[in-house]
Amino acid sequence: MGIAADIRNDWNAALAALAWQVDLGVSEVVQDAPQNSFDLPDAAPWTRRMAEPAAAPAPAAPPRRGQAEPARPLSVGADPVRVATDLARACLTLESLRTAMQDFDLCELKKGARNTVFADGNPAARVLILGEAPGREEDQEGRPFVGRAGQLLDRMFAAIGLSRGSADRGTALYITNVMPWRPPGNRDPEPAEIAMMRPFVERHIALANPDVIVTVGNTPLEALTGQRGILAARGTWVEAFGKPLMPMTHPAYLLRNPAAKREAWADLLAIKAKLR
Repeated sequence: MGIAADIRNDWNAALAALAWQVDLGVSEVVQDAPQNSFDLPDAAPWTRRMAEPAAAPAPAAPPRRGQAEPARPLSVGADPVRVATDLARACLTLESLRTAMQDFDLCELKKGARNTVFADGNPAARVLILGEAPGREEDQEGRPFVGRAGQLLDRMFAAIGLSRGSADRGTALYITNVMPWRPPGNRDPEPAEIAMMRPFVERHIALANPDVIVTVGNTPLEALTGQRGILAARGTWVEAFGKPLMPMTHPAYLLRNPAAKREAWADLLAIKAKLR
């Protein structure tokens, strides 16, 4: 009783308690009083609405050149991969791709996310870094790799002269994720979730058109190559979408295993050499 009273009277404590529940993956609030979801509303308002003629929808303005067509309502039972493929193919710019992903409602992760985390850095960069999914800080801020792992990622690539803040294509980075929404509890994305977002990832890479792709972690490696096992794959150049790809371990793994930073440094040197 005393703790509950303190939380009610302390705004900061209440906010911290709410943030803790969100971090655990809570997405719905249970009411104190039971509610019968099968209760029907009064007939009178319903019949009045049925009797009123529906207003004709206003004609949609045609899309401007370089923009995708407006998203159409998704039908019940639609194939998420097919819908994602059609939406992605219609996107002619990165901005239209961002809008298409924000309007995509067939991934359950979107319902529990605060933001659609699209990308960060210079879209013209020679190097595109593809991560797994947003964490708590990324979901709150709406940008990829801004937490501890992201800060380490920035320091790692700064060591070879690359930065997401650079305006020069030769020294810039462009960073995005396979999943634009945070999985609850920071769990790994499921295969079905990866499959439905892959068309967006492929289109994202095509529009950005980098010289080199760097995947960090298992999820982007699987999304682009179909293989898993980042510890075995890291450090070896492969190809994806006609571009050289370097698999690297995720910075979060390096924070847990500092001894692996030596291998990550070797991977960074290989990337630097490839850019020459």
